[in-house]
Amino acid sequence: MAPQRERTIILIKAWPQPSQKYGETVCCAGVTPDGEWRRLFPIRFRHLTGEAQFSRWDIVSYRPDRPRDDRRVESRRVHEDSLQKEKPIPVRERAGFFDKLFRSSTSQAAERGESLTLIRPRNVKFIARRRSASDMAEEEARRVKTAAQGNLFDKELLQIAPCPYELKLRYEDADGRHEMACGDWETAAAFFSLSRQYGDERALEHLRKTYEEAYVTAGIALALGTAKKRPEQWMLLGILRLDEAAQPSLL
Repeated sequence: MAPQRERTIILIKAWPQPSQKYGETVCCAGVTPDGEWRRLFPIRFRHLTGEAQFSRWDIVSYRPDRPRDDRRVESRRVHEDSLQKEKPIPVRERAGFFDKLFRSSTSQAAERGESLTLIRPRNVKFIARRRSASDMAEEEARRVKTAAQGNLFDKELLQIAPCPYELKLRYEDADGRHEMACGDWETAAAFFSLSRQYGDERALEHLRKTYEEAYVTAGIALALGTAKKRPEQWMLLGILRLDEAAQPSLL
């Protein structure tokens, strides 16, 4: 019997990463209508057709399986050909629905056995450091090697340009101060788009004002998740604009 379909509101779509098994994959995660976290993989985003490609806040439906090699309770293996995009969630309906997913820190989430969480950061600071030529060359070489290991040369994987800056966020939570690399797709995509139009300096200043000022004023949330092979390591996977006002239900 085919697995029952499931629906998830996408909150996390990380920057594409090379995978020896699947080629180009994207870490995606979100929340079911019942308020449960889901981590979806393998998502080869640019292999999806136009109608199946999705963005943050879109609802997606799919046929899931429990993975054999991932013990994290939120993880689901997605039948890629079953993935369908539904309507996005309007801004006015988002606040409040996700409140029960917030934790004071990743330590609190880990104590509860969770590998995905939302937090409300304090004293947010956006940081951009130019990467060295050797770092850029090393990443490109790793990407080329991974693409060449497949049965076919993964052209999509080779088309991903390494970001010339290491984009980070410094913030505070109940555990203290943190500084994490930003793996958010929207952040990197915004940088490339703005840089092509206005240059690097103005692009980075736009991102700084967005995260340090506009998001903080309106409502900012950070989406964090653990690594499968290193469950004690948390990564910053998404920076969300999310109000704190109460809203009882969604969908």
